[in-house]
Amino acid sequence: MLSVILLVPLAACGDRSGAPAARSGSNAQGGRAAALPESSTGAPAGATGGGSVAAAPAPDRTGAPRALFIGTSLTAGLGLDDPATESWPAVVQQLADSAQIPLLVVNAGLSGETSAGALRRVDWLMRERYDLVVIETGANDGLRGLNWDSTAANITGIVAKVRAANPGAKILLAQMEAPTNMGPRYTKAFHDLFPRVALQTGTTLLPFILQDVGGIATLNQGDGIHPTAEGARIAAHNLWPGIRFSLRNP
Repeated sequence: MLSVILLVPLAACGDRSGAPAARSGSNAQGGRAAALPESSTGAPAGATGGGSVAAAPAPDRTGAPRALFIGTSLTAGLGLDDPATESWPAVVQQLADSAQIPLLVVNAGLSGETSAGALRRVDWLMRERYDLVVIETGANDGLRGLNWDSTAANITGIVAKVRAANPGAKILLAQMEAPTNMGPRYTKAFHDLFPRVALQTGTTLLPFILQDVGGIATLNQGDGIHPTAEGARIAAHNLWPGIRFSLRNP
């Protein structure tokens, strides 16, 4: 089990207001990245995940499978210079483009959100159709020491709402870990809830997003929680094999 030693404020995975980090990205036609307007619910107004830093035009993603990334500030790219190109979902977009795998990433990361908040927000997000939904939630639950059974119930509810709105969508759940200062009983129970929920709901479990990143000072920002651009790139590579497999196996 991988855990990260974090002695931090309770709202460490987002700003105190819970407002979403600034997001931008490629539009649905696969054009150049542009700033996205914010909705009152914190839902994405369009697709993110722009291409590489090079000046070459972004690939035409018209008709590509749409992938929604529901997450916290880790997904939103809080603190990065350019979340549109440096957040881990943006790097997933770049990896898909490089592999010539059709994909349109929509980044719905929201800073400060707990699994309960994600459950409330998912109805809004599901107003659009998606072929793939990646769920990264629970980080703030673990930091705050929230009840692990409640977190499991919230994630189960998120999966149910996604399935009801998009019956054909593939759903992937990222493993999360609680900080070790919460004690061994809590960290084990928190770790175990993710494979249990994945098994019970028939979703695909992805590796811990911060594997080989958490606890490494050079790969994290000053708060010791949010990854740097290089850390986010490693996080994307942690999850990319499972995402790629799902895209290649309808």
